[in-house]
Amino acid sequence: MSGVSLAVAPRSEPEAVPTLATEAKPFRQQQEPVAIGGVMGSLRVIELQLVAFIMVFSASGLVPLLDLVFPALASVYIMALSRFVFPAHGKGVRDSREIFQGSRLFRMYVILGTMVGLFLPLAYVLGGFARTDDHAVQSATPHLFLLSFQILTENIISGWSLFSPPVRALVPLLYTVRRIFVIIDWIQDVWVNKTLPANADIKDVAWFWFGRGLAVANLVYFSVNLFCFLIPRFLPKAFEVYFKERDELHSKQQEDKRFANGNPSQPSDKKTD
Repeated sequence: MSGVSLAVAPRSEPEAVPTLATEAKPFRQQQEPVAIGGVMGSLRVIELQLVAFIMVFSASGLVPLLDLVFPALASVYIMALSRFVFPAHGKGVRDSREIFQGSRLFRMYVILGTMVGLFLPLAYVLGGFARTDDHAVQSATPHLFLLSFQILTENIISGWSLFSPPVRALVPLLYTVRRIFVIIDWIQDVWVNKTLPANADIKDVAWFWFGRGLAVANLVYFSVNLFCFLIPRFLPKAFEVYFKERDELHSKQQEDKRFANGNPSQPSDKKTD
């Protein structure tokens, strides 16, 4: 998530997508562990779950209109960048680990972000439904909606050669910037707009402070992720990979051109003989 899933986690889909040269039997063996079947056979289980989350959050009426429109605007912008600014070099499907290689400590940081950003907020929303705490549900749902869309987008574009490394790196950057503003609204809801009754029992007090602490933890984590990882490390690395590929491609094209100019066509020589 937020770039770390794109930077670290290898994808298995590109290996399972058949080509014209793939035989039928290996195709079935490759598709069985990851496919769902039918028209959705190309999606993994986690991606189907994210789609379900997005549909539920969209239909709940708890996501503001701006946050509902943001993924569509971001997708259009990403497609425009991929088409006109940072086109891919046509090297085929690339493994996302080539952008950034994470250490074991970095993977622990990713797991922490998954817990803080996805699992605990989801538990907070479900707990809000169980406790009929509409305020808690409404506060955390926009963050979960945008995060689900972000993870889904990262997983999809990382398996397509259409998208170059800078474009793939800009996806978590765009979503993280927007989600920080959403999390600030979340903090305002739980720290300013929500108050605890004077005669609240210990469970209500624990739930109240859990919501406050979770909002602050998300703001701290994703702010650090944006200003200490995505901008100074992940994005420059993506540009470095992209321009290195471009230079290698141009060098190869120049060598092929020099080779073609220095070797006249053999069929005409044979015909002269």
